[in-house]
Parts: sequence; structure tokens; C-alpha cells
Amino acid sequence: MTTVVCAHCGHRNRLPSAAAGRPRCGNCHEPLPWIVDAGDDDFAEVAERATLPVLVDLWATWCGPCRMVSPALVQLATEKAGELKLVKVDVDRAPMLSERFTVRAVPTLLVLREGQVVARQAGAAPVPELRSWVDRALADRSEEART
Repeated sequence: MTTVVCAHCGHRNRLPSAAAGRPRCGNCHEPLPWIVDAGDDDFAEVAERATLPVLVDLWATWCGPCRMVSPALVQLATEKAGELKLVKVDVDRAPMLSERFTVRAVPTLLVLREGQVVARQAGAAPVPELRSWVDRALADRSEEART
């Protein structure tokens, strides 16, 4: 469980790492950013079974660019509250996921939809570039669903 303060009304909300649906404030019912950690043991439940698209941040504590991009990812998750879930994976603590996703550089960012990788990017980038990348990944998948 993580605690999130609603940006709209200030109410403190407890959010589970894994659940169906879109998190909303228990007081004002506005969407909440969903930012959680996952590892080898719970990644399937937390990320792959999520009903929202998932932005996965494969990072390391010793990585300078990872620390630089982390606030940008939190900003995106906050902007896209109710539309996107941010799942942070420390690659040093999740060696099986690092191998599975062939992580050669950190940060490595993935967008998952219904458990499938729909976009991948290695390296840090500024918020506008990351926003465009995520928007394209989500739009591409939406276009496929309509055809």
C-alpha cells in the first residue's frame, strides 16, 4: 500500500500496488496518480495484469540519469492520473526482469498494455520528449484497437 495525497482536495488516500480499475480520491473522486514499486516476485500482478496502460521504469540506485528522469516520470504519472500507472523496478533487485526485458542500459522505459510491451526507450529524456513518446505509444495502440 502507498499513500497518495489528492492534489485537488488534500485528502490522504491508500492505494494498493495491484488492483483493477482506476484509482480515485475517496473524498472528491478525482483521479489519483498510481506510482508503485515492483520486483521479480510481484511484477506480473502489479504491472502485467493492470487494467490501465503501464509505464515501467527499469532503473538502478547508482544511475545518475535514472535519478534525473525519475521526477519527470512522476510528473507524467501525475498528469495522466487515471490513464496510466507508473511501475518502478530496481534492476539490481529484480535480475529476472532485467534479463527478461534485455536491459542493457538504465534507465530503460517500457509502455505495457494488457501485459504486452508496446513501446521501449533506453536513456533519460526531458518531460516533453517523454510525454510525446508515451502519447504516441498509447495512441498507436488505440488506433490498432479501432481497426
